Amino acid sequence: MAAAKKALARNLKRVGHLDLPGGGQVVVQDGFAYIGHMKPPFGTSIVDVRDPKNPRVTAQIMLADNFSHTHKVRVAGDLMVTNVEQNRRHFLRKGQRLPELRAVLTAELGRPPEDAEVAAQLGVEPAQVAELDAARARGYDEGGFKVWDISDKARPRELVHRRTFGFGSHRFDMDADYAYISTEMEGYLGNILVIYDLKDPADPQEVSRWHMPGQHIAAGEKPTWQGYKNRLHHALRVGDEMWASVWHAGFRVLDVSDITRPRTVASHDYHPPFPEPTHTILPVAGTVAGRRIAVAVDEEHDHVAGRLHAFLWVFDVTDFDNITALSAFDVSELDSPWARSPGRFGAHQFREKLDEPLVYATWFAGGLRVIDVSDPFAPRETAHFIPEPRAKEPSPQSNDVDVDEHGLIYLIDRNCGFDILEMTGR
Repeated sequence: MAAAKKALARNLKRVGHLDLPGGGQVVVQDGFAYIGHMKPPFGTSIVDVRDPKNPRVTAQIMLADNFSHTHKVRVAGDLMVTNVEQNRRHFLRKGQRLPELRAVLTAELGRPPEDAEVAAQLGVEPAQVAELDAARARGYDEGGFKVWDISDKARPRELVHRRTFGFGSHRFDMDADYAYISTEMEGYLGNILVIYDLKDPADPQEVSRWHMPGQHIAAGEKPTWQGYKNRLHHALRVGDEMWASVWHAGFRVLDVSDITRPRTVASHDYHPPFPEPTHTILPVAGTVAGRRIAVAVDEEHDHVAGRLHAFLWVFDVTDFDNITALSAFDVSELDSPWARSPGRFGAHQFREKLDEPLVYATWFAGGLRVIDVSDPFAPRETAHFIPEPRAKEPSPQSNDVDVDEHGLIYLIDRNCGFDILEMTGR
């Protein structure tokens, strides 16, 4: 038993734990952790972590229905921003095809199709066709983001619910001045960047937009890809730059020195042949081995046996006209006892701050991996922690991570669980 536990952790130990509902994002500020939950009715939890051995929930925002989830969260001072996105959007998106699909099947069969015949075309269960019909008839107009006053941590107060369009907003960035929202907008295909001024947090004002050529279909642009595969996942601000992950189109770097006119200054796409989408991209502060480097992580999605798992990249971005992959880091399936259990195994996300060449990356069933990229040609794992599955789940699903000013690490599972960790060695 001791050997098994040792295999689950190296140079990291658990300090505190809460069996919180599954989380999509965690951020820590001034002794409080803010956690956006994956599934309704749970919205956002504020957890007092000033005593890391005994974390306690200070406030929990609950959702009024199960049509939305608010699984992403950011804080800056006394402001908190949460996304509002259609719950189960990937599944419900299939319902958009129903009218056209029924018309085609009716023409082919000479009669209206049965639910089982429709379901076979959509790749769903026959009983789910009625659910898709109901969702399509109901529509969805809640997507967007909310701004909260969190000066009283026990009583977060909603200031505004800014609606955008379509399925709403996904991951995003914010600071004291602006919210950098990844969202669907009318007339565009897939998520784009919309920047809002937070000068009056109760009335955020749009200041600019950015999209990839081909997304603005209302203006006559034509995508060169199928469906939603190329879109903004989210963009992170670093000085006068924004580092944008754009899913199956790799990443872009934007110049936002004029916040009203974001412009693309670098582009790099490694799809294909690599099958998993780009989730996050950030440069490491300063230079590393005389180079400016950036770290990107792909997200493990629906893995197909024999295909590469999602992993982490190190790029030389010294010259934006000649971005070069220097190395990659991967985790073997042998490194987790749950690698082939139901659930995802592979990379997902890293702490969205690279103030040193140390990357804290979540790896779903592979837990948390701490990776030293000070030699950009040879990333080296210095620590890992794999939590045990909770709530009768078949595998851990480590989803997001943050680190506070004391070096404590905050890890959430997308199904159940919140761990506070500390480093014991490197």
